[in-house]
Amino acid sequence: MASNTAQATQQPARHFNLVRCVTTCLLGLIVLVGLAVLIIWLVIRPQKLVYTLVNGSIQDFNLTNNHLNATLDFVLMAYNPNSKVSVYYDYIRSSVTYGDQTLAFNTIDPFFQPHRNTSRVESKLVALDLALSPSAFKQLRVEKSSGEIEVDVHFKSKIRFKVGIWKSNHRTLRIVCSSVTLHFSWYKHFEVIPCEEEL
Repeated sequence: MASNTAQATQQPARHFNLVRCVTTCLLGLIVLVGLAVLIIWLVIRPQKLVYTLVNGSIQDFNLTNNHLNATLDFVLMAYNPNSKVSVYYDYIRSSVTYGDQTLAFNTIDPFFQPHRNTSRVESKLVALDLALSPSAFKQLRVEKSSGEIEVDVHFKSKIRFKVGIWKSNHRTLRIVCSSVTLHFSWYKHFEVIPCEEEL
């Protein structure tokens, strides 16, 4: 009887020791991973990429029977402030929207951006006989008579980060340049627009 009681007491004790051992190991692993991440961050000190729309123009603008023809040119400056992180832009698509309607889109050649580098990204978008909604057509006609139109410019890219010999997996980067004013008069100065990055 006493032997059975002793065995029953030992089993919960062993179970408790096993749980404590597993818990201690997990906590130790979490601490080690946290320290590794902290050390990597302190060494690399990653900074946010900066994007600015520095030029935009519109040519050959024509509205006829609810259809639009136009050529839109934009220049985006991409700044990588990091001292140890480079960026691969493997795929880039640009588009311009007016309200809820996409006016034009195009694909830009991929490129590699070294650390502490500013890259010039040029995009030409052509709206060719684009069917407009009645409201968009009416509003564009009003804005054309005022001498300028306001659009949003979007860039979508598949990017990879490079640190030393390590390369990350692809991530989707979205850049939005909102409320971009395009003038029909060539002598009016383009207002530089800071763009928002959405990873």
